[in-house]
Amino acid sequence: MNRILATAIVGLLALPAYAEGDAEAGKKAFNKCKSCHQIADPEGEVIVKGGKTGPNLYGIAGRTAGTVEGFKYGDSIVEAGENGLVWDETTFVEYAQDPKAFLKDYLGETSAKSKMTFKLKKGGEDVYAYIASVSGE
Repeated sequence: MNRILATAIVGLLALPAYAEGDAEAGKKAFNKCKSCHQIADPEGEVIVKGGKTGPNLYGIAGRTAGTVEGFKYGDSIVEAGENGLVWDETTFVEYAQDPKAFLKDYLGETSAKSKMTFKLKKGGEDVYAYIASVSGE
């Protein structure tokens, strides 16, 4: 009986890790992101007008890092993509919280750098949910 109870407790504690973000909250939080990023569909229709310092975030869910055509990425993010980094909620949130530290850890290289200097300390899962919702995902 104790094993069953322990398993149930562990399962309940793990639930927040599987929680999805709030797209409505993410829409508001994306205001911080749009100074550098836009969201435009493959036909060029702009969903969220923003800067072009960062890559277009349309369709980021499931995309290999560093692969938006026509965008000049830094070497570390391209290398991470070549090493299998695919954006999902977890990797997106961790990267957005501290891009440089994420790449250093992911690549195992202390010299890894990120062109993205902004750190989204909270709400990354909401931003991810918002981007996914407007990308038809």
